[in-house]
Amino acid sequence: MKIKISTKVEQDLTNVKDGFNESLFIRLSPPFPKVELNRYDGCKSGDIVGLTLNFFLFKQEWISKIIDQTETEQRFDFIDIGIKLPVFFNSWKHKHIMEQQEAGTMIIDDIEYSTPFLLLNYILYPLIYFQFMYRKPIYRKWFKKRYK
Repeated sequence: MKIKISTKVEQDLTNVKDGFNESLFIRLSPPFPKVELNRYDGCKSGDIVGLTLNFFLFKQEWISKIIDQTETEQRFDFIDIGIKLPVFFNSWKHKHIMEQQEAGTMIIDDIEYSTPFLLLNYILYPLIYFQFMYRKPIYRKWFKKRYK
């Protein structure tokens, strides 16, 4: 399954790239499941991000590895893949794209995932979609407040 969500922020690419840090990562965590950050190396190739997701009755570990990072004057992106995922995922790939626009930067969350069952792909789709839609106002506020 694929999900792609774009958010325009009022900052240049350099400020947006610099703002992608541990504090923003924590701020982007949705209300459910509760997320405990165990490790955050950054967003460079080889970096690791480790989480514990608390679903009240059980916890699941999620570990992602940054496998690629590219940067030009107009674009910065990095890709994380799940190397240890909750039992309801087979795979996870999240491309974080930041593109310089005429007046600001477009942040794009480009997600691709699979589950053990086709039906589960469709059941999880709206949950994942809304968890990433949740990020849009946070991105806008983070980059407006942070640099103005």
